[in-house]
Amino acid sequence: MRISALAAALAAFTASVAAAQDASVAPSFGAVPLASGFPDPFTQLIPAGGGINVGQTVPGCVGYIANAPDFRIDFTPGEQGAPLIFSVAATIDTTLVIRAPDGSWLCDDDGGTVSFNPAITFEKPVAGRYDVWVGAYAPGRPQASFLTISAHLRR
Repeated sequence: MRISALAAALAAFTASVAAAQDASVAPSFGAVPLASGFPDPFTQLIPAGGGINVGQTVPGCVGYIANAPDFRIDFTPGEQGAPLIFSVAATIDTTLVIRAPDGSWLCDDDGGTVSFNPAITFEKPVAGRYDVWVGAYAPGRPQASFLTISAHLRR
């Protein structure tokens, strides 16, 4: 009985973790297929921010994001084993949230090369869909930011 109660609690927690972020809807600012060896870096203008406090739905994350993903890539890795690096550049304090192909959620606040900019590195990226949200650390009107996807940039 304890195991089934624990399983039910875990299922309820997992279902609620991403209830406010809906990866099933079309991304607001586009999608692109990328394969290993893509023209590097790939950059996309995205307004950072949204009305959802991501910390309330994805534990350990901070910032305000939109419901729909901002951007999506369908990635095909090659044999070279290059990393896949997502980073954001903006004049405001931004955050980055990614739903990986395995369904896991990753986030970063200030891990980029310039303070207040985030970065997430997949050292051994797998094939599949990466849903990306670019958030703002504080609530407010969305501000311009640049999402960069690279196999060469380092945090």
